[in-house]
Amino acid sequence: MSLFSKLFGGGAGGAGKDPEPVVHEGYRIFPTPIPEGSRFRLSARIEKEVGGETKNHTVIRADVLDSRETAERVAIDKAKQVIDEQGDALFR
Repeated sequence: MSLFSKLFGGGAGGAGKDPEPVVHEGYRIFPTPIPEGSRFRLSARIEKEVGGETKNHTVIRADVLDSRETAERVAIDKAKQVIDEQGDALFR
């Protein structure tokens, strides 16, 4: 892959691709940090198949962290906490 492809989102690692989900208790968690200047707001999408339909819930928190990697890790932890507390009630 050329340098320009890497810089401008070409190839397999493009920006439009979902990150690999983390599975917790049958739910798929996709960390989706929101860039805010040089920091990242904590955000994650939670998905689960319910009755043959994919249900989604987005968790967005006020927390803003210094790195994308930290924001992803904390978002996964918070999403697990929400799943443990609310279960399928997330989708009502």
